[in-house]
Amino acid sequence: MAAQAFERYCYIYSCDLQEKLQIKIGSLEGHTYFKEDHLLWKDNDHSLVSSDLTVACHVVTGEQELTLPVQTAYKNFTNRINWQEWLTLPISYSHLPRDAELIFSLYGLNKNGERILCGQTSTPLFDKFRVFQRGMVDLKVLSTINDEDTNDSLADTAVVKLLSDLTKKHKDGRIEKVDWLDRLTFREIEQIHERHKRISKQMYLMVEFPEVSYKDTAFDIVYFEVGGDEVYPVHSKPPPAMFFDSTLSMPNLVEVKHHALARALRSGTSDRDLKPDPIIRDKLNVILSSPPTTVLSSEAQDLLWKYRYFLSSQKMALTKFLKCVSWDNEQESKEAVELMHKWEPINIEDSLELLSPTFQEPIVRQYAVGRLMQAEDEELMLYLLQLVQAVRYENIDHVRSALDEPAVTAGITQNILDDALVDDTEANAVDDVTASEIPEYEDPADIHADLESSIVKDIPQPGEMDIVSFLIHRASNNFTLANYLYWYLEVETEKSPSQTDKSNEIFCIMFQRFTHSLRKFNPNYYTKIIAQKSFMSKLLQLIRTVATARVDRKKKIEKLQLLLKDAEHFGKDFSFTCLEPFPFPLDPSKLIKAIVPETAYLFKSALCPARLPLVTTSEEQYTIMFKHGDDLRQDQLVVQMVHLMDKLLRKENLDLKLRSYKVLAMNSSYGFMEFVASQAIAEIQETDGSILNYLKKHAPADNAQGISEQALDNYIRSCAGYCVITYLLGVGDRHLDNVMLTSTGHLFHIDFGYILGRDPKPMPPPMKLTREMVDAMGGPGSDNYKIFTDLCVNAFFHLRRSANLILNLFSLMIDANIPDIVLEPDKTVKKVQDKFLLTLSDEEAAKEMQGLLEASVNALMPAIAETMHRFAQYMRK
Repeated sequence: MAAQAFERYCYIYSCDLQEKLQIKIGSLEGHTYFKEDHLLWKDNDHSLVSSDLTVACHVVTGEQELTLPVQTAYKNFTNRINWQEWLTLPISYSHLPRDAELIFSLYGLNKNGERILCGQTSTPLFDKFRVFQRGMVDLKVLSTINDEDTNDSLADTAVVKLLSDLTKKHKDGRIEKVDWLDRLTFREIEQIHERHKRISKQMYLMVEFPEVSYKDTAFDIVYFEVGGDEVYPVHSKPPPAMFFDSTLSMPNLVEVKHHALARALRSGTSDRDLKPDPIIRDKLNVILSSPPTTVLSSEAQDLLWKYRYFLSSQKMALTKFLKCVSWDNEQESKEAVELMHKWEPINIEDSLELLSPTFQEPIVRQYAVGRLMQAEDEELMLYLLQLVQAVRYENIDHVRSALDEPAVTAGITQNILDDALVDDTEANAVDDVTASEIPEYEDPADIHADLESSIVKDIPQPGEMDIVSFLIHRASNNFTLANYLYWYLEVETEKSPSQTDKSNEIFCIMFQRFTHSLRKFNPNYYTKIIAQKSFMSKLLQLIRTVATARVDRKKKIEKLQLLLKDAEHFGKDFSFTCLEPFPFPLDPSKLIKAIVPETAYLFKSALCPARLPLVTTSEEQYTIMFKHGDDLRQDQLVVQMVHLMDKLLRKENLDLKLRSYKVLAMNSSYGFMEFVASQAIAEIQETDGSILNYLKKHAPADNAQGISEQALDNYIRSCAGYCVITYLLGVGDRHLDNVMLTSTGHLFHIDFGYILGRDPKPMPPPMKLTREMVDAMGGPGSDNYKIFTDLCVNAFFHLRRSANLILNLFSLMIDANIPDIVLEPDKTVKKVQDKFLLTLSDEEAAKEMQGLLEASVNALMPAIAETMHRFAQYMRK
């Protein structure tokens, strides 16, 4: 029941009333004389009254009847025709339509005993304001059997109507109420009504409508439909008609003319010496300092073109200048290329922007590759993941033309990698394959001669090479690059639903060229990769056998250890306990010679990842995790960014003691992760009570805090580093089970299933920084916490200066099938850009970062979510 009070007016919606409609039939007044031959009659002195008059009523809407008639009981009238009877109609208030009317019919008996209709009247149930009738109402009855004139005088009728209107206004509160005056007035009005009825030639039926009250407060019934409060758009005008504008795709002639004048080649001579005034220089600085994602306006493009010669001495201006070039204009593009080669050479990290999908011109992409040639192999490793992704934006015809063998190109979209996919037979015959396919060279000069005559044109020449040839060339001379390039390409050549045929084909071509180059010109590298493939084939077979076993985890661990020890299960020439040393794919600097079966382990998880302790040729134990059934590409990207940001901070002499680990996705469904001996903070709190107790236990010292200064410094710095990095990358689903701590105080994060602001928990904090983590530093008011906040602000500032590099790397990953990037690829770079607060000054950004730290420490919702997570973990155990 919906009710609302406004001052003294209360009402209820008709749709909320489920009660049946009731009407009280009162009396029949006025001229009630009927002809003798029609009806048992009453004479004019009101002495005789018919005893057979009844009133029937029913509800109608328009011409449709909503109910059957309901009539009064038969009564024996004496002096007055007075029923005073409540009738209940078979319809509820909630079912009454807006235009519902109540029809009253007066019936009697003639001298023959036949029932005849004597008169009728009607009244709407709702007035013009949609309010239900209430109180006593006199209804004028129209006689159906009297043919004499029954019209009253106009004066009497007007007086009665006026009094009725005034009475209604008084009831509605529109006339001020005065008790003593109201009593006199209403008594006089009743007398006027009675007098009018006695002299009237018409009949009047008095009926009474029920009232609704609650706690002695009367409520009006207001018509309202179910769902009537829903808002529907109403257009005052018809919607505009849509017509196709054929000129919409045509160039604006005014803009074209302005553009042509602004870039007129004949003004080139004068432009060479043109220098901007202070106002123009400020505008240019704003344009040059904008992020690489900024779309340049036509005004900004014309400004860059006009002062291109002045800007040619500024290396950071080249990428902006190349964006303003109209490459479909032959003369303009020719001048731009000439100026590009004369421009101050850009930084290597800035050249990555020229490999993005924004720049499709081969000459521009070749210029970017030329700059990358100046990078050391170590620096290329930082960007290798993105450089492989840049291959998908190359001109496929240009890449395909590097292959001269028709047989290769004919089936390139099929699985042309048969020579690299090693099954059990191939694994056992690796030596035969390599011996037959790899040529022998007595003189190193023969290698260069053969390379020049090769069908694979993989020696890049400055200004002519594409990214494919460049990567193959550099990888052919560095096994670490070759190792990672091979496995990155292995992932990309796997056909996925979101990958286009063009992308898959271009990676297949590159893979074919790369493996051909290794077999022909660097057989040692190729042999090592074949050994890796052989090992992976046997390891996959082992893990699948264990995973499909229908036993509990304890039995699976026993089966894993047993199969690792079995020297004949995978063939006579292969044993996990005695391997031919080969560089491990996750870290090719590690030469693996065995797996230790006794300490192999399966973690308690749905996918049961395996922990495998490896033994290197230097007798060092190198422990890794193998995850099967999980896509590690997103973790691989985050870990790469952590490693890159650590390098950037170290270049600024800021060592945050970041303990990263390696991740390599070998496929879209399995890969390796480096295992770091550590404990989750949730486990530390459960076993040791606090982080402080854990550090005292593993790094004790004879000082006031009881912790070695090195371990505490490691903790504070690594905590600051991961707070800033996880904030910039928008890492979500942070709980104390995926924040790890080593015995030396190094804190690090694992499990990056949610990035770029995605989080399964409501209201996540900007960064994972709990009160317990701060207490380990000495509390929010301690000197160590002040050092922590200063480190966070300084790290943020340094990484903010390298924002363009990080944004360029993410722009190359848009089509890389990373789960959280695939969801909103067009917003990926913008999400990272917003985290850098590039629109704020350094002072404003510092205050914002301090505010984010405070918000993270004092956030209530993460504490609740952490408690719920711990409870869920407890229930699982």
